Amino acid sequence: GNGPFPGIIDLYGTGGGLPEYRACLLANYGFAVLALAYYSYEDLPKDMKEFHLEYFEEAVNYMLQHTQVKGPGIGLLGISKGGDLCISMASFLQGITATALINGSVANVGAVLRYKDITIPPLGHNVKRIKVNKSGISDVTDVLNNPLEGPDRQSFIPLEKAECRFLFIVGQDDRNWKSEFFATEGSKRLQAHGKETPEIVCYPKAGHYLEPPFFPMCAASMHLLVGRPVMWGGEPKAHCEAQIDAWQRIQAFFHKHLSGEPSGISSKL
Repeated sequence: GNGPFPGIIDLYGTGGGLPEYRACLLANYGFAVLALAYYSYEDLPKDMKEFHLEYFEEAVNYMLQHTQVKGPGIGLLGISKGGDLCISMASFLQGITATALINGSVANVGAVLRYKDITIPPLGHNVKRIKVNKSGISDVTDVLNNPLEGPDRQSFIPLEKAECRFLFIVGQDDRNWKSEFFATEGSKRLQAHGKETPEIVCYPKAGHYLEPPFFPMCAASMHLLVGRPVMWGGEPKAHCEAQIDAWQRIQAFFHKHLSGEPSGISSKL
């Protein structure tokens, strides 16, 4: 069609660089999608130490003003570290209508986040909680501190400030961090402040690295922040089925809240 189309900004995780394949695939379904690099790409910072939300605000404003993007607001899609960045964007920036998170965190993780006079510290961690299996692969599920306790509460992103709808996609065998816990606590925080209950979709036996349909399951790989190979979790058949279903749900969520139209997609599971 000729457009304009519902606009989405797509963020990946700690691998950095510019993964564009998910944005390309999503664009086949009637969306204008911006794959946004935020570190380890061209002239961007080489490592994850500090992020400034003004950079992401520039991307939001670019999309809102683009002639091919249908307003009045846009959507955000993020996996892993990209998920908590999307929550921060939705909490502090204008023009966000719908935010979908794939195994994201409701606490700021891995780097200091700054916006104007606001600073959100990263969630604390303890590498002594890393477990190593017989193959030498690390399980980092328990490394992060609880964002509900002590000084780590400062890392909890104030998502109650957001004026958008949320969708949490959760792999219940996520071995990167406790995605289901994060989604549940995010929901509690939103409801406590009178916001609409987010949609939470949980997939038993699905791991952290939920990709578009028919991508092979990534059971383990190098984690740049941890500096060693880590397991991501997931049982192959259940994980792959989750990828198919989640992809449909993400499209339906964005069609509903960005265009006000039913997508005509129904769950197969």
